[in-house]
Amino acid sequence: MLTASKDAIDKGKQLAAEALEAAGPDITYREGRFTVAGTDLGIGLFELAGRQPQRRIAISTLQKVGGPSWPNSCHVCEVEIDPETGTTDVVKYTTVDDVGRVVNPMIVAGQVHGGIAQAVGQALLEDARYDAESGQLVTGSFLDYCMPRADNVPSFSTSTDESSPCKINPLGAKGVGELGTVGGTPTVINAVLDALRPLGVKTIEMPATPERVWQAIRTAQGA
Repeated sequence: MLTASKDAIDKGKQLAAEALEAAGPDITYREGRFTVAGTDLGIGLFELAGRQPQRRIAISTLQKVGGPSWPNSCHVCEVEIDPETGTTDVVKYTTVDDVGRVVNPMIVAGQVHGGIAQAVGQALLEDARYDAESGQLVTGSFLDYCMPRADNVPSFSTSTDESSPCKINPLGAKGVGELGTVGGTPTVINAVLDALRPLGVKTIEMPATPERVWQAIRTAQGA
């Protein structure tokens, strides 16, 4: 889109120069209008397009990126665990994300929030169980398979760092779709283990469901 837009403006400047009988380098473009620099002489984009043989300005362009982009982020998670029930509550979650140039802040925030919610699900809730004899999936519906809900996650505190734009695409944007999931799962589990360490728990299998947390505590304490 960016490359095509730039090419369309460049072609429009050439056409505007002919229509306004001016030199090409003197044509400027702003807010849908081509003008001759230093004058009030100009023509609108749509008017200019309407004067063309097919009543449009058509361009063909090809844009390639130089390879994959790699975002970076720092995640901090705070959890509270009830040792009597094994229930884990995520009470605070903070991230700083380097996703290159942010084109749409709301979409970036939504991607990060959704990724963290998925990470919480993988770390604490989502457990695929199979029948040992038949191999049949026994958690095949949301009645049995626990997906994260709004009350399983806190209000996230997220921010972005745009100081290092991507160098292999013209937007300078990096990937963001999996940023929350990749960073979030180990962050949540590490927070759980950090909370359980004083009770003697050194490792736990994902998902760290209340049953597994409760059993890990009892095992560590020799109960």
